[in-house]
Amino acid sequence: MSPNVEGKGATNFETAFNVEIFPKPEDFDELGHVNNAVYLRWAQEIAVRHWTTAAPPALQARRLFVVLRHEVDYRDPVLPGDPVIGRTWLGPANGPRFERTVDIRKPGARRAAAFVKSVWCMLDIETRRPLRVGKDVLDAFGVSGE
Repeated sequence: MSPNVEGKGATNFETAFNVEIFPKPEDFDELGHVNNAVYLRWAQEIAVRHWTTAAPPALQARRLFVVLRHEVDYRDPVLPGDPVIGRTWLGPANGPRFERTVDIRKPGARRAAAFVKSVWCMLDIETRRPLRVGKDVLDAFGVSGE
Protein backbone atom coordinates (compact mmCIF):
# COMPACT_ATOMS: atom_id res chain seq x y z
CA MET A 1 0.00 0.00 0.00
CA SER A 2 1.40 3.41 -0.93
CA PRO A 3 1.39 6.18 1.67
CA ASN A 4 -1.42 8.72 1.63
CA VAL A 5 0.35 12.00 0.92
CA GLU A 6 -2.67 13.86 -0.53
CA GLY A 7 -4.68 13.60 2.69
CA LYS A 8 -7.94 12.42 1.10
CA GLY A 9 -10.05 9.75 2.79
CA ALA A 10 -7.91 9.50 5.94
CA THR A 11 -10.27 7.71 8.34
CA ASN A 12 -8.10 4.98 9.91
CA PHE A 13 -4.50 3.75 10.24
CA GLU A 14 -4.53 2.14 6.79
CA THR A 15 -5.84 5.25 4.99
CA ALA A 16 -4.02 7.80 7.15
CA PHE A 17 -2.24 10.88 5.85
CA ASN A 18 1.51 10.16 6.17
CA VAL A 19 4.48 12.36 6.99
CA GLU A 20 8.11 11.27 7.36
CA ILE A 21 9.89 12.80 10.34
CA PHE A 22 13.63 12.92 10.93
CA PRO A 23 14.29 13.99 14.53
CA LYS A 24 16.73 16.86 14.99
CA PRO A 25 19.39 16.96 17.72
CA GLU A 26 17.34 19.48 19.71
CA ASP A 27 14.38 17.02 19.82
CA PHE A 28 16.25 14.76 22.28
CA ASP A 29 16.21 15.18 26.05
CA GLU A 30 18.71 14.30 28.78
CA LEU A 31 17.62 10.65 28.63
CA GLY A 32 18.74 10.45 24.99
CA HIS A 33 15.31 9.96 23.42
CA VAL A 34 12.77 12.28 21.83
CA ASN A 35 11.24 14.52 24.48
CA ASN A 36 7.54 13.99 25.22
CA ALA A 37 6.74 17.61 24.35
CA VAL A 38 8.27 17.08 20.90
CA TYR A 39 5.77 14.29 20.11
CA LEU A 40 2.96 16.72 20.86
CA ARG A 41 4.54 19.39 18.65
CA TRP A 42 4.86 16.82 15.86
CA ALA A 43 1.20 15.81 16.29
CA GLN A 44 0.11 19.42 15.83
CA GLU A 45 2.44 19.93 12.86
CA ILE A 46 1.14 16.74 11.20
CA ALA A 47 -2.49 17.81 11.70
CA VAL A 48 -1.85 21.28 10.27
CA ARG A 49 0.06 19.79 7.33
CA HIS A 50 -2.88 17.46 6.65
CA TRP A 51 -5.23 20.47 6.54
CA THR A 52 -2.95 22.54 4.31
CA THR A 53 -2.40 19.59 1.96
CA ALA A 54 -6.05 18.53 1.65
CA ALA A 55 -7.90 21.85 1.71
CA PRO A 56 -7.81 24.23 -1.27
CA PRO A 57 -6.32 27.69 -0.58
CA ALA A 58 -9.73 29.39 -0.84
CA LEU A 59 -11.06 27.21 1.99
CA GLN A 60 -7.91 27.71 4.09
CA ALA A 61 -8.43 31.46 3.69
CA ARG A 62 -11.86 31.19 5.39
CA ARG A 63 -11.39 28.48 8.03
CA LEU A 64 -8.86 27.46 10.66
CA PHE A 65 -8.63 24.83 13.36
CA VAL A 66 -7.57 25.18 16.99
CA VAL A 67 -6.99 22.41 19.52
CA LEU A 68 -9.42 21.95 22.39
CA ARG A 69 -7.94 18.75 23.83
CA HIS A 70 -5.01 16.35 23.44
CA GLU A 71 -4.63 12.91 25.04
CA VAL A 72 -1.17 11.42 24.56
CA ASP A 73 0.11 7.91 25.23
CA TYR A 74 3.90 7.52 25.14
CA ARG A 75 4.85 3.92 24.39
CA ASP A 76 8.22 3.47 22.70
CA PRO A 77 11.29 5.74 22.76
CA VAL A 78 12.64 7.23 19.55
CA LEU A 79 16.43 7.38 19.68
CA PRO A 80 19.02 9.29 17.64
CA GLY A 81 19.09 7.96 14.08
CA ASP A 82 15.50 6.64 14.27
CA PRO A 83 13.26 8.11 11.56
CA VAL A 84 9.53 7.93 12.23
CA ILE A 85 6.30 8.04 10.25
CA GLY A 86 3.54 10.29 11.50
CA ARG A 87 0.07 9.12 10.47
CA THR A 88 -3.11 11.06 11.06
CA TRP A 89 -6.74 10.34 10.39
CA LEU A 90 -10.06 11.95 11.16
CA GLY A 91 -12.86 10.78 13.37
CA PRO A 92 -16.38 12.12 13.59
CA ALA A 93 -17.27 15.77 13.17
CA ASN A 94 -19.75 17.13 15.71
CA GLY A 95 -20.78 20.75 15.19
CA PRO A 96 -17.52 22.72 15.09
CA ARG A 97 -15.51 19.85 16.61
CA PHE A 98 -13.47 17.33 14.65
CA GLU A 99 -11.77 14.33 16.24
CA ARG A 100 -8.28 13.48 15.02
CA THR A 101 -5.81 10.69 15.75
CA VAL A 102 -2.05 10.88 15.25
CA ASP A 103 0.14 7.78 15.39
CA ILE A 104 3.92 8.33 15.44
CA ARG A 105 6.06 5.22 15.06
CA LYS A 106 9.29 3.87 13.65
CA PRO A 107 8.89 2.28 10.19
CA GLY A 108 7.79 -1.34 10.62
CA ALA A 109 7.15 -1.01 14.38
CA ARG A 110 4.23 -2.92 15.84
CA ARG A 111 3.26 -0.12 18.21
CA ALA A 112 3.31 3.65 18.25
CA ALA A 113 6.07 5.61 19.92
CA ALA A 114 3.36 8.17 20.68
CA PHE A 115 -0.38 7.93 20.10
CA VAL A 116 -2.39 11.17 20.22
CA LYS A 117 -6.16 11.64 20.28
CA SER A 118 -7.23 15.25 19.79
CA VAL A 119 -10.34 17.35 19.47
CA TRP A 120 -10.02 20.33 17.12
CA CYS A 121 -12.49 23.18 16.73
CA MET A 122 -13.10 24.88 13.41
CA LEU A 123 -13.26 28.67 13.43
CA ASP A 124 -14.20 31.35 10.95
CA ILE A 125 -10.87 32.97 10.18
CA GLU A 126 -12.25 36.55 10.34
CA THR A 127 -14.56 36.38 13.36
CA ARG A 128 -12.65 33.63 15.22
CA ARG A 129 -16.05 32.17 16.12
CA PRO A 130 -16.73 28.41 15.98
CA LEU A 131 -18.40 27.12 12.84
CA ARG A 132 -20.05 23.78 12.16
CA VAL A 133 -17.80 21.51 10.10
CA GLY A 134 -19.62 21.61 6.78
CA LYS A 135 -19.70 19.69 3.54
CA ASP A 136 -16.97 21.92 2.07
CA VAL A 137 -14.48 20.81 4.75
CA LEU A 138 -15.60 17.17 4.67
CA ASP A 139 -15.23 17.15 0.87
CA ALA A 140 -11.74 18.70 1.13
CA PHE A 141 -10.67 15.83 3.36
CA GLY A 142 -12.60 13.27 1.31
CA VAL A 143 -14.51 12.01 4.38
CA SER A 144 -18.12 11.77 5.47
CA GLY A 145 -17.55 13.21 8.93
CA GLU A 146 -19.42 10.43 10.73
